[in-house]
Amino acid sequence: QVQLVESGGGLVQAGGSLRLSCAASGSIFSRLIVGWYRQAPGKQRELVAFITTTDSTAYADSVKGRFTISRDTAKNTVYLEMNSLKPEDTAVYYCHTQWGPGNFWGQGTQVTVSS
Repeated sequence: QVQLVESGGGLVQAGGSLRLSCAASGSIFSRLIVGWYRQAPGKQRELVAFITTTDSTAYADSVKGRFTISRDTAKNTVYLEMNSLKPEDTAVYYCHTQWGPGNFWGQGTQVTVSS
């Protein structure tokens, strides 16, 4: 079982920055692929970025060059640094990982970008 807790969301003006954190229980987190997803009202949940077990990263085209995903193994935490935020980035952001047959999600953190 893996428990994920997101934090760091909030209200920010367009052009601003936020850093989201996803803290996990257990040291196994460093050996798992972790993804950040987001879901805006009335829209499907979409993958924003993920980081592999070798710390390779990939991003959705809509956030490439603005968002950075990283991992702090010692803290069992994955971060999503978000810069140059746009109103269309407004959503609930979730972190996700998979271990064995289980899919694990955090409770989500709200990000609201005002124009």
